[in-house]
Amino acid sequence: MLKDEDRIFTNLYGLHDWGLEGARKRGAWDGTAAILAKGRDWIIDEMKKSGLRGRGGAGFPTGLKWSFMPKEVGARPHYLVVNADESEPGTCKDRDILRHDPHTLIEGCLIASFAMQAHAAYIYVRGEFYDEAMRLKAAVKQAYDAGLLGDNACGSGWKMDVYVHRGAGAYICGEETALLESLEGKKGMPRLKPPFPAGAGLYGCPSTVNNVESIAVAPTILRRGAAWFAGIGRPNNTGTKVFCISGHVNKPCNVEEEMGIPLRELIEKHAGGVRGGWDNLLAVIPGGASVPLLPKSICDEVLMDFDSLRNVQSGLGTAAVIVMDKSTDVIKAIARLSYFYKHESCGQCTPCREGTGWMWRVMERMVKGEARIEEIDVLHDVTKQVEGHTICALGDAAAWPIQGLIRHFRPLMEQRINERQSRRIAAE
Repeated sequence: MLKDEDRIFTNLYGLHDWGLEGARKRGAWDGTAAILAKGRDWIIDEMKKSGLRGRGGAGFPTGLKWSFMPKEVGARPHYLVVNADESEPGTCKDRDILRHDPHTLIEGCLIASFAMQAHAAYIYVRGEFYDEAMRLKAAVKQAYDAGLLGDNACGSGWKMDVYVHRGAGAYICGEETALLESLEGKKGMPRLKPPFPAGAGLYGCPSTVNNVESIAVAPTILRRGAAWFAGIGRPNNTGTKVFCISGHVNKPCNVEEEMGIPLRELIEKHAGGVRGGWDNLLAVIPGGASVPLLPKSICDEVLMDFDSLRNVQSGLGTAAVIVMDKSTDVIKAIARLSYFYKHESCGQCTPCREGTGWMWRVMERMVKGEARIEEIDVLHDVTKQVEGHTICALGDAAAWPIQGLIRHFRPLMEQRINERQSRRIAAE
């Protein structure tokens, strides 16, 4: 269990002042100029040593991602883009960082931008997060007024500007290249890669897109040292992580914990346990709506980190834990997610445009039992034809929940189909 002194987000619950004065009392903006004075190479090296992996879902090493930016600035400027388009069902961690601890993010923007030789950072905030965007804008203004941003940020001699941009409520804009398209004023549709953003990103210039949490933890890592962060959690899964726990628990919450904490401990210690007790648990989606669910038998022992969840054919994703007790119609729950992905597909790729609607319609029939047993295999086969065959990962996100359902709850699907057939025969 994470010690209080190792927590990075010390105002996650908004109990203290969100503003600059309160943030400084909690340690933000402490010695920022001294960190910058150590140079870009030192900053990137420390981030690599810390073992921080992207907190937005993909889990790519953050320091390595920063190092992909060109070493020298040519004719094209460099940009940092922060992905605050938090639209994954079940995920609400970035929202609380923006709302209660915005200066951790703004200071992180300065340090990360300096390491990438970018003079501008764009924070793309989900359209529905109106209050959070206004809070972030107010915090940015405080930073400018205090000389922490601007022509001579923190007295370091580095020119730094931060811009807050509000999206318009499209889930697809959480994908990094669709986000860049939207930021440029175009329709939010993913780009083919390569070229990768580090080569040609925002306005065709070298860019890095990082999640809010990935950027916000950087200042504390650099202040306290990579060895401190790397000493928390497990090898290749280091540091702290903000988990969102929702669904059938007694106390839904966001909580910062160490990577690799057992799922059962996370739910029982911080969320008050499963409604009706642990034995009433049916399944858990461990990383936001796009990862496969896990039945209780796996939830008993599984650890909450990238590698442990991959080993049980799921994923950490955004670490949004959605708990379902035995009152849940799990087939209906996955059908509901299928509708979400059908609705949010940008329609650019045929497998996703056609496949998400097809999968949703079949799932709706599965909910009612209006299907044949062999259609379960057809459904699984179609998810495999969608998965891995689209420009971005939305096709995978639509396929994986259904694959998880078939993998762990196929007997329930068959039972529902058989019961429906029995009732029809009896009626005849």
